[in-house]
Amino acid sequence: MKKVLKSFHQVRFQDCDPFRHLNNARYLDYFINAREDQVKEHYDLDLFEFMHKEGTGWVVGSNQIQYCLPAQMQELICIESTLFDFGPKHLSVEMTMWDETQTQLKAILWVSFVHLNLRTQQTTEHNDRLMDLFGSVVISISESDFLARCRAVRKEVGRLSSQLH
Repeated sequence: MKKVLKSFHQVRFQDCDPFRHLNNARYLDYFINAREDQVKEHYDLDLFEFMHKEGTGWVVGSNQIQYCLPAQMQELICIESTLFDFGPKHLSVEMTMWDETQTQLKAILWVSFVHLNLRTQQTTEHNDRLMDLFGSVVISISESDFLARCRAVRKEVGRLSSQLH
C-alpha cells in the first residue's frame, strides 16, 4: 500500500489574491481536499461514507504551515500527503505542495486530526481496522519539531536541485 500519496491540481482564479498567488487561507482547502481524495482513491476510505456508517470522523485539532514559494494562478501543482504519526485518538499528517515537476517546494503543512464521535462530540478511539491501516502506511521522519522538519525538507530540495544542475 502506498505511503506517500500524490495528486495534481490546478490553482483556480477565484482562489487567488490580487498578486495572482494562491490566497494563504486557500492553501488549507487545497491540502485537505487533496488528502480526502487521495485517501479515498488509495485506501478505499470515503470519509463521508465512513462518518455516516460509523458515526465517527476526524476534525482538525491544529495546523502548522510554512509558505515557501507562491503557488501561481492557473499553475498545476502537486500535493503529496503522508501519515507520520498516529495513536488511538489522533492522526498526524504531513502535506507538501510542489510545482508540477516537483522541484520547487511551495508549502509544507502538518495537520493534527482528532477522532471524534459525531453523536457525543467526544474524542473516541480508532477501531482495530483503522489502527491496522494506519500501521501499514505510517512513515518515519526523524524530526519531531515542525520548523526542524521544514529546514530538513528545504535542505533536501536544495541538495536535489544542485544535483540536477
